Amino acid sequence: MLSQKAKYALKAMLALAAEKDGDLLQAGDIATKHNVPRKFLELILLDLRKQGLINSQRGKNGGYALAKPAEAITFGQIVRIMDGPLAPIPCASLTGYRRCEDCRDEKTCAVRRTMREVRDAAATILDGMTLAQARQGAGRKTPVL
Repeated sequence: MLSQKAKYALKAMLALAAEKDGDLLQAGDIATKHNVPRKFLELILLDLRKQGLINSQRGKNGGYALAKPAEAITFGQIVRIMDGPLAPIPCASLTGYRRCEDCRDEKTCAVRRTMREVRDAAATILDGMTLAQARQGAGRKTPVL
């Protein structure tokens, strides 16, 4: 399940994607408009800045802006920054793989095989949806197989 942190991060990134290039949004404005607790949002924005997805500027006229074009940032990137790997179990993850202690044979494990399919389907959808597409109400750039 998507965490509240990831959901708020997606909302904040979509708000930033709606701004003209160079225009800054303040955390308080994002929090108010999108019903996100401000202190929680500030922590989320800090994580996104550390990962290079947004820039920040201090001061009276400061705020946040995307560090990359909205066409270059996917939902998958944002969800992974906030929640970690997409796989529902560690042995099905590509980035956070960890063998299950109770598994006798990963190659024949039906649970692992099914959870890999779940992970692959989620990755196809999330990595195929950019902020720009979501803002425009467009579909994924990668079809679901």
